[in-house]
Amino acid sequence: MGLFDFAKDMGKKLFGGDDDPAEKIKESIEQDNPGINDLGVGYNEGVVDLSGKADSADAVEKAVLIAGNVKGVTEVNIDQMAAPAPAPEVEYYTIVSGDSLSKIAKNFYGNAMDYPKLFDANREVIKDPDLIYPGQKIRIPPKTW
Repeated sequence: MGLFDFAKDMGKKLFGGDDDPAEKIKESIEQDNPGINDLGVGYNEGVVDLSGKADSADAVEKAVLIAGNVKGVTEVNIDQMAAPAPAPEVEYYTIVSGDSLSKIAKNFYGNAMDYPKLFDANREVIKDPDLIYPGQKIRIPPKTW
């Protein structure tokens, strides 16, 4: 499945000092419970390795985004993750300065009012549709109409 790149200096500050980064990331993923059994998390110099058995490709995508949108994480590796293959139409987008979910929806779907579709697909990493930040990576679900 592979390796996903993220911006190291952007994201949610989750650990520091004496915290175990792997444990903090694991807690964050399990808190939002994307559907992964026997979740294992390793962390080494900005690279997160995820392992376990996922219920769906969607669960893997959510776990990758939760782990990758943590400050200090540069890559997420899922080579040890057992999961169904992802749908080929899944796209990822990295938020830039000046973006809003409605602006992104307009770009991908042609209608700014479709922003709730983006919010719903990324609730694990976006807690408020008005609070997104440059460098944050989100999923863009396919247009289904």
